[in-house]
Amino acid sequence: MDRNRATGGAVSRRAVLGGALVAGAALAAPARAFASASPLTPNQRRVLDVARDQMDRAGDVLWRRDIAGIADFGVHSSVPRFHFANVEAGTVRSFLVAHGTGSDPEHDGWLNNFSNTPGSNATSRGAYVTYEWYKGRYGTSIRLGGLDQDNSNALPRYIVAHSADYATKAHVERWGRLGRSNGCFAMDPADFNEALWNLSGGRLLYADRLGIS
Repeated sequence: MDRNRATGGAVSRRAVLGGALVAGAALAAPARAFASASPLTPNQRRVLDVARDQMDRAGDVLWRRDIAGIADFGVHSSVPRFHFANVEAGTVRSFLVAHGTGSDPEHDGWLNNFSNTPGSNATSRGAYVTYEWYKGRYGTSIRLGGLDQDNSNALPRYIVAHSADYATKAHVERWGRLGRSNGCFAMDPADFNEALWNLSGGRLLYADRLGIS
């Protein structure tokens, strides 16, 4: 009987300890939930949604579906508006990007229109697939293929992603806006390695006047 009582006491103690652990876990759960809550802003979540939607629309033409570049030409060129949307990790990193002279004849930093016409020097809207690196006028660049009717001339127009000194933070600080490209996606040389490593090789680049940033 003494042994039974002792065993019963041990079970009781285990039950008490187990209950305390469950209670402690319940109390700790809100803290863990708060700590794991998404740090993304509403705008960053919208960027990820656009990336997923456009990846689905592009389909099997994409070789890689982990990261997409989203260029939001609905905001001023002084604002970081080229978003690297990592849909697998759920993260967004944003950088400066220039638009074409034909899209901004006033050179006020706002994109006024898109064009797919050769010789327009304008930015084209739509989905692109990123191809290989190559050496061009602006050094190592990323070749792009247009997937939509609005950017179908990307290859013959030599619309690519590259670095340029007129797409730097220093240029914004001096002039209040970026310089303009011939329709290419021009980035700060200090940031362009992000594109080389995280965007090339069959990934999506999507450009439109989104107004998210």
